[in-house]
Amino acid sequence: MTDAKPPIDFWFDFSSPYGYLLSEKIDALAAQYGRKVRWHPILLGIIFKATGSAPLTQQNPAKASYSLHDFSRSARFMGVPYRHPSQFPLATQNAARAYYWLHGQDCALARQFAHATFRALYVDDRDISSPDTVLDIAGQLGVDREALATALQSPEIKERLKDEVDNAIKLGVFGSPYVLIDGEAFFGADRLPQIEHWLKTGSF
Repeated sequence: MTDAKPPIDFWFDFSSPYGYLLSEKIDALAAQYGRKVRWHPILLGIIFKATGSAPLTQQNPAKASYSLHDFSRSARFMGVPYRHPSQFPLATQNAARAYYWLHGQDCALARQFAHATFRALYVDDRDISSPDTVLDIAGQLGVDREALATALQSPEIKERLKDEVDNAIKLGVFGSPYVLIDGEAFFGADRLPQIEHWLKTGSF
């Protein structure tokens, strides 16, 4: 009996278009090579402050224009539905807290919630910064709204998210999506072919 292969770690912010694109592909790809993926929602605002960076659309006009074009082009290339949100970027702490609370009870349900939240933002243009929207998304998956509403304000869940962000910074995470496989880091949805090659060969 062989040991299970170590999981892949996937850091992302729900406000990251490239994070959304990779989220639609990473689990299925990992499963082809006998891997599981650990999802880590983080807050890019805190990451950017720690690293002295800023969202792509807020750096300079040329980069902002290119990025907005590339979000949609990359989505078409990857075959993922995409509509750029009318509010962007936006706060995602409520969605991230909800994910970690759900993950503490049911990992599969937390994953369903993450997908539903990403699609709510990038397909349906819903305001996921709103606690009510987060509760609606979770409620559609059968989650107890009242219990989740309480959890979103709990010190324990707030601390869990803070710990995840702090740990990401310590590990060198500087943006979204950021993937770590066997100690090797890959940044960006466009690294998916390299991720697949690494999983197939072990290194290159």
